[in-house]
Amino acid sequence: TSESKWYASGMLALLVALCAAKVYCVWKIPQWYGQFDSLIRSNNANALAKFIPSLQDLALLLGCFALVDGARGYVQQQLRLRWRVWMTNRFLTRWMSNRAYYRLQVMGSDADNPDQRISEDAGFFAKATLDLLVDFGVSVAIVVALLAGMLLSAGSQSLTLGTWTFTLGGLFCWGSLVFYGAGTWLAHLVGHKLIALKYEQRQREADFRFSMMRTRENSESIAFYGGEKIELEGSRRRFDGVIDNLRRLIDRKTFLRFYTTFFEQTALFLPFLMMLPFVIVSGRIPAACLALLDSCKRIKDSFSCIVNSYETLAELTAIVRRLDNLDRSMNEAEALPGGAALAEGRPGVFETKELCVQLPSGRTVMANGSLTLERGARMLVTGPSGCGKSTFLRTVSGIWPFGSGEVRKAPEERTLFLPQRPYLPLGSLRRALCYPLEPLPASEDECLKEVLRKVDLERLIPLLDQEDDWSRILSLGEQQRVAFARVLLVRPAWVFLDESTSALDERRER
Repeated sequence: TSESKWYASGMLALLVALCAAKVYCVWKIPQWYGQFDSLIRSNNANALAKFIPSLQDLALLLGCFALVDGARGYVQQQLRLRWRVWMTNRFLTRWMSNRAYYRLQVMGSDADNPDQRISEDAGFFAKATLDLLVDFGVSVAIVVALLAGMLLSAGSQSLTLGTWTFTLGGLFCWGSLVFYGAGTWLAHLVGHKLIALKYEQRQREADFRFSMMRTRENSESIAFYGGEKIELEGSRRRFDGVIDNLRRLIDRKTFLRFYTTFFEQTALFLPFLMMLPFVIVSGRIPAACLALLDSCKRIKDSFSCIVNSYETLAELTAIVRRLDNLDRSMNEAEALPGGAALAEGRPGVFETKELCVQLPSGRTVMANGSLTLERGARMLVTGPSGCGKSTFLRTVSGIWPFGSGEVRKAPEERTLFLPQRPYLPLGSLRRALCYPLEPLPASEDECLKEVLRKVDLERLIPLLDQEDDWSRILSLGEQQRVAFARVLLVRPAWVFLDESTSALDERRER
């Protein structure tokens, strides 16, 4: 909404301001060290009198830094939360719009486990992207500010070696820039293979989790078949793939960790090595050494932040590829032909004109199918298994994207399709009965009770408001009777059954 955009824009502006304030505090701290260094080197009688106020200045500066950084962290988390909400809602809306969730499945999309990509990957993307942008931006700003401060604080002290003349500030500035820049580039060479390994790890973890989810969903069938050994072998095979890739990840991450530790420890010696020529030539420690040492430490921390973020950057790159793959797959799903066109027809008449039904492979299972049904009529579609009976019903319902022709009915006449295995949403039995409509209020309980009696599910009346996984509790026959209860509640003009009584006994089927 417009209000949300303004709020997010304000929070972003506040975050930028807090980051700038943090950079300013970091820039001021070495300056304090420079002034303190001059103070303790001076033999001025007023040095002691200035000592306490100088410490008060440092305490105030450090207090402001802590306050600013704490506020920055809070604002950053709030922005991260809003970004995740926006991204998740965007992907959820697209996934549920135009039946993309169904089309992705029938088109054989390679965007596997869209549930994980939306629930986990979108959240990680929002967190990692904002954190990396802020950390990188602040680190670069700190480095630039401190390098400039080096030139200003120690630019007048020089050293001549032969024909070369070096200023202390210039040596620290350019030496730090070359050393840390080269170290960051080497980190890329060491860690770039993590990107592909992280992507592969996400894929394998998702496949392993999905295999166990499939076992849970089909536990009864597996138990009847006695297929535990096969399922165990399949799950172990996928888990072995997870472990194999994880071992490669550990090796590469260990290599990168060795490098980053070596880089950080070596960086501790850098300021002393750059100061050494001035000490040897002059025989004394240069002025402003405290400021330079503090600046070098903070520059090291900033570059180390960039280097240590490489693992997160690698995982983020893998996440971006997965989300981009899902986005492209949904674009392809939306671009699929609409299938049979739904047109306005005559009241009380259901018609199809030149209906052509195809499979995703392009094979035609029905051509030029035209029929006319008047309200109250019944029609039985028969044929061998696999000939396309269910696909015909999907086409008539308008969800099948492969085909052409026209389906006509009056727009005010509701149509209901009953598959062989009905869908029961999580929640109360009341919600399951009324699906896909909103649950009827308690004042309409008599209507629900009457419907349950008609489908011989009177025993469920006391459980109307009990929340559970009803697809697990009810047998397939009871689930099919719940589907017929929906027909009695919705009272559609047209009902299409796809073996919807397969689990009912003959008495109830009649």
